[in-house]
Amino acid sequence: MRRRRAGWIAGAAAAVLVAAGGITYAVAGESGGAGTGVPGAESADAGFARDMAVHHQQAVEMSYIVRDRTKNAEVRRLAYDIAQTQANQRGMLLGWLDLWELPKVSAEPPMTWMGMGDMPAGRDGALMPGMATDTDLRKLGTLSGKRAEVFYLQLMTEHHKGGVHMAEGCVARCTVGVEKRLARGMVEAQQSEIQLMAGMLEARGAQAPS
Repeated sequence: MRRRRAGWIAGAAAAVLVAAGGITYAVAGESGGAGTGVPGAESADAGFARDMAVHHQQAVEMSYIVRDRTKNAEVRRLAYDIAQTQANQRGMLLGWLDLWELPKVSAEPPMTWMGMGDMPAGRDGALMPGMATDTDLRKLGTLSGKRAEVFYLQLMTEHHKGGVHMAEGCVARCTVGVEKRLARGMVEAQQSEIQLMAGMLEARGAQAPS
């Protein structure tokens, strides 16, 4: 199991490196090169990149957990796809911050770039809307089979809803074209996966979070 998981993680890491390199060149070409049209540290572009990188990291973590807690091919395939996609996108987001020579962390609260910096402090590790709590993650790691599948699908549905909200915020506020396009693609892909997960939950006699 450890060997399979290590191979999965290595594959995701390789995809991130390739994607981050490609997106760096794309952003450089679109902005005219370093030092031209670079967003500020507290801009929506930088805020989205920082916050979504954190948000995505948890989705990858949850997907690794459930992959080891069930043998169901459908759920494992979904978890693999989510982990690969979001690790890939996380590499892009962090690559932009490197390209712009901006910090990957900020003294401002999460979601400040969306005008939500005054929301309550993260509850039990849930720093942004849709994120699972530390207690949720520990619980997921104790479940197996159908129970793990249902809990993962419910957690990931909420996670995707929060991700869609953030991505829509970037579509409305970000100024870098390639980043806006990525955010728009996130909205479409995650809304589609929310519908898919609703069907998977129904097939297991469970409901998606309201």
